[in-house]
Amino acid sequence: MSKKLFKKILVANRGEIAVRVIRACKLLDIPTVAIYSTADKNALHTLLADEAVEIGPPPPRESYLDFKKIVETARAHKCDAIHPGYGFLSENPQLPIACEKARLTFIGPSAEAMRLLGNKVQSRIKMATAGVPIIPGMKASGENIFQFESAAEEAGYPVLIKAAAGGGGKGMRIVNRREDLASSVEAAKREAKNAFGDDTVYLEKYIENPRHIEFQVLADDHGNTIHLFERECSVQRRHQKIIEETPSTALTPALRVQMGNAAVRVANAAGYRNAGTVEFLFDKSGSFYFLEMNTRIQVEHPVTEMTTGVDLVVEQIRIAAGEKISDYVLEAKQRGHAIECRIYAEDAENNFLPSSGEILFYQEPVGPGIRVDSGVEQGTVVGVEYDPILAKLIVYAPTRELAISKMIQALKEYKFLGIKTSRKFMIDVLSHPEFKAGNTYTNFIEKHFSDRTVDVVPALELAAAVSTVAMAQGSKARPTAVKQAKGLSPWQTIGPWEIGMRITK
Repeated sequence: MSKKLFKKILVANRGEIAVRVIRACKLLDIPTVAIYSTADKNALHTLLADEAVEIGPPPPRESYLDFKKIVETARAHKCDAIHPGYGFLSENPQLPIACEKARLTFIGPSAEAMRLLGNKVQSRIKMATAGVPIIPGMKASGENIFQFESAAEEAGYPVLIKAAAGGGGKGMRIVNRREDLASSVEAAKREAKNAFGDDTVYLEKYIENPRHIEFQVLADDHGNTIHLFERECSVQRRHQKIIEETPSTALTPALRVQMGNAAVRVANAAGYRNAGTVEFLFDKSGSFYFLEMNTRIQVEHPVTEMTTGVDLVVEQIRIAAGEKISDYVLEAKQRGHAIECRIYAEDAENNFLPSSGEILFYQEPVGPGIRVDSGVEQGTVVGVEYDPILAKLIVYAPTRELAISKMIQALKEYKFLGIKTSRKFMIDVLSHPEFKAGNTYTNFIEKHFSDRTVDVVPALELAAAVSTVAMAQGSKARPTAVKQAKGLSPWQTIGPWEIGMRITK
């Protein structure tokens, strides 16, 4: 780069997204400062950054959510910008406000846009005025139960109670009958208050079994607002996305244009700058409705990068520095098909409970069109203090059929020893006939995997897997591996493994 955009950037996050941002900064020749809690002292992102600073103890409120301490750290280490990643402070207006006061650049939208789009009631009103389709229901939050009853009768049951400041399924209730409305509103208000400190809730028509389709947008200070096509995010568990892909099998070229134009209208109506994602619900009749806009980089951004060739994090940094969107981005086209699987540290065979421990052996899949965005390595100790996402596995292929096949193979080759992951569950989902047919709706997991059973891994395969790890680490490493497992043998810590092995008599 002929011009350095920033002198130094503090990355206000951890895990795979912190690693992702640091690597984008390296491409731009910008030094980075990583922050870490005491639980993350030896985390991968701290090793990759030019500097690493302890920010506090493991509880997020005392470390990754302490925006005052983060801003002070940025100034003390002579940073001139902060990148928030996703999660933590990425959608908290307090951080960009604090950055502005400290004369630091926040790599993201303004606090005003963040406030507007973070309030689902206010954003609904704004988008309806801008001509963006919204789900039938309340135009404002309800003041009393009579307003909720009136809105429910007008929209028609079933209806959905939602928290105005919420997300992730918290403060949300589906109501099928008028008799249950009052108790559901009160329950939603209590949950919203506990989760977000705000008990404001509203009501909208419940769209049964929709698709969840989002559009990536970019906007700069030079009059450019564009979209970079859609991502299908319908495969979800407990309102959390687990598999994303692009393009969506549901969209015709005409619908893609309509939804993309609506996404651009959303960004313009909010006065939005930088990268953001506009989320829509898409019903079985082919109608789409504005759901919300996420004012940050998304977890699933790599599938857009794989099909357009655009580095979204690099563009975030450039836009924040006052540059216009790159010419190649303005002309980007959508090619091929990409799929992302989120790899979580959780036991899919035991109600997806978090899995913790040391990663004794770690091996990523490699090959054409395979990408891993990871925040871990061999030796990483996985705790339960934070979100259990370990990495994201992304594949690209000319067609969806080939992308599915490539992803299944890549998941089989992705090896973790010491903790359990969601890898095998992902393989089962991708192998399902309805997924292969493109029939993915938000109830996909509930409908097809509510009674999922798992075959017990034969002892012979376990022995072979342990032997493979031992050979990879060498004879000197074997006693250390057992010691690091805190008394647990690989027989007790190993997750489901699949290996290429044939035994002949």
